[in-house]
This record gives sequence, C-alpha cells and structure tokens, in this order.
Amino acid sequence: MPLTTPDRIEELLNATQAAFASGALVQLKLGGYHGSEPELKSVLVKKITTKAGDKYSFTWRYKTRDTIKNFAEPEALALLRDGLERDFRSAQLATTEFDMLFERNGEKMRLKRTVVAGREAPSTDHNRAKNRPLTETGKPWLRALGIVGKTGAVRHDAQDKFRQINKMVEIFAPLIAAIKAERPLIVDMGAGKGYLDFALYDYLATVAKRPVSLVGVEMRAPLVEDGNATARASGFDGLSFRTGSIMEFDASGADAVIALHACDTATDDAIFKGISAGASLIAVAPCCHKQIRRQMEAGEADARFEPLLRHGIFVERQAEMVTDTLRALLLELNGYKTRVFEFVSDAHTPKNNLIVAEKDGRAGRDRAAVLRQITDLKTMFGIEQHYLEDLLGL
Repeated sequence: MPLTTPDRIEELLNATQAAFASGALVQLKLGGYHGSEPELKSVLVKKITTKAGDKYSFTWRYKTRDTIKNFAEPEALALLRDGLERDFRSAQLATTEFDMLFERNGEKMRLKRTVVAGREAPSTDHNRAKNRPLTETGKPWLRALGIVGKTGAVRHDAQDKFRQINKMVEIFAPLIAAIKAERPLIVDMGAGKGYLDFALYDYLATVAKRPVSLVGVEMRAPLVEDGNATARASGFDGLSFRTGSIMEFDASGADAVIALHACDTATDDAIFKGISAGASLIAVAPCCHKQIRRQMEAGEADARFEPLLRHGIFVERQAEMVTDTLRALLLELNGYKTRVFEFVSDAHTPKNNLIVAEKDGRAGRDRAAVLRQITDLKTMFGIEQHYLEDLLGL
C-alpha cells in the first residue's frame, strides 16, 4: 500500500528524532510556507544543549527579523508535525550521515534520502561564543558605560544592552562602509550616553580599519563631558561629543546623520539636518509620533478607516506607520532611496523601526508622483501638514 502524506511526515520526524538522539543532527529546515503570517519565510531547527538538557531550537525567519524558541522533544515534534501538515510544503533534513528531502504539492508528495559523508555536526553548546562584531570586553568605554564589571565580563543586567549595541554595529557598519568619502563625518543627533557612538567607532577604527570622524550631539552637558572623557581614555581621537540641540548644531559637511529614538519631531529635525547637509546616509529610529497622532484624532479621516481608528491603541499604531511613511516619502522626494525595517528585537526596546535613507539622485526624479502620494496619504487620514514638510518649505 502506498505511503500517505502523514506516513511520509512521520518517517521524516522519526529520522529527525533519531539524528537528534545520536548527535547526528545538523539542521532541519522547513520551507514553502503558505500560512497566515505574511512575512514568515522559513523555520530552522537545530539541537542545543542547555542547563535543563538537550532541546530543539526553533528559529522562525521573517523578512526583517528572527524569533528563536527552544522546546523539549514532545512539543517540538508536535510543532513540526502540525507545520508540515498545514503550513509548509517542503522540509530538508541534514545529518552527518544522510540528507532527506520532503516535498508535497496538493495530494502529491515525495521523500528522498541521499547518503552523505565527511560532514560534522555543529556544536550544540548553547553558551558558545556568539558571532558578534565586538568580542573584546576589556575596553575602557564598556566599563565606563556600565556594560562590563570589574572582571571585564559583561554584567548580567547588561546582556541585553550588549546584544543591542552589537546588533546596531552589524547594521550601521556596512552602511558607513558604503560611503565614498575617504574619512566620512558621522553625526549622531541626540547621542545620550553614546552607546552607539562608542561601539560603532570602536568597530570601525579597530576591526574594520575604516577612518571616520564621529560627533555625538547631546543637550545634557554632563553626558557630553563624560563622553569626551571616556573617548580620551579609550584613545578614540576621532570621536567627540558636543553640547546642543539638533537644530542648533551645524551639520554642514556631514556624510551620515543618525538619530536613535529622538522623540517625536526631533526625528524630523535630524532628517532635515541630514537633507540640508546633503548627507550620503540618513538613518533614524523614530520615537513617539505625537504630532501626526494629534492631527489624526482632530481631523476627518476617510470613513472606510473608521474601524481602524475607533480604538486608541490602533490610532497610535496607525500614527506610527503614517508618520514614518510620510518621512520615507519626503526623503525620496529629496533624492534618497529609503528602507524601513525592524532593527532590534522587541525584547530590547519597543521602539524598533529604522528608516534608512541613502542618497540616490534617481530616487527623487518623479517628484509629481511622490507629491501625489503624500497628498493622498494625508487626505486619507485627515492630516493637515507633517512637521517635516514645514522644515523643508513644502
């Protein structure tokens, strides 16, 4: 009697379970997703060893982020069985001894096994060293910012912050590397304690060997004094901090303007400074979208959006999307190619959207079309004027 789809799924799961038990499992990848989550691309499953024993580690790979969770075997196998029966059309099992390919198309399915040789299983140590841009923890700036303790180890209560700054370096370093200037000038608007500035400068100067000048602009004088003292102690000659507001600072000559979590219209101030300077790169992580939200609440939106705007929490989320969409369009209008994506997991901060704009003269060619999009979007949500429009004189 021919095997049915459930039989083939069970054969794959049995092979996975055996490889997991023997230490031969390399990975199981589920693909061909057709479920209800539009940005989910695939799921990777590996074996890890934790203090609580061996676990199946699932990585849900979305378009702009990954989500990782660990499961004991019964729950893991149940999740895999459910996924293969409903949401995934293919699976690839890799072990040290063989590969197994599962595919289904409607009622048709196949399971193919191929012998391999010379393949080693990856380490299952959950606590192994992470592949991070910043691995040396004995730096003065890490101690000064409270990331590491007296022993030079990352403090338990600073693990999230250390992961966060490493992630920011992963994102920003390639963007800086793409700037054509021999020694680009980077301006961080609203630098705060300078976590990003120290991490990025350290990586660019000591790892990437990319000469840069980096200026952190901050209104609180004590933070500026501390930042400059720590920069001197770290030997970071190209890193400095200045006291002042975003709009007061002269950003002329800046090749990159960055602003992380500048509140409400301060983000627009930073974008305006970057556009005015003709910066090659503008990157902002907005925080608070009060200016547009107030207009949405006071204005008259398209009646079709009434269900979306009936509840305050939905108004807040719509205000975030509308505000940042208008920002992206206004950047495009001024010759920038823009992308908006999530850059840090929600576990670290709820304000996690990053707008990245790279100077590209072609991006602003069809000004009339972009202006129509801006006008239509404002009309749909009952918005009179975006603050950035005022700054740009539109």
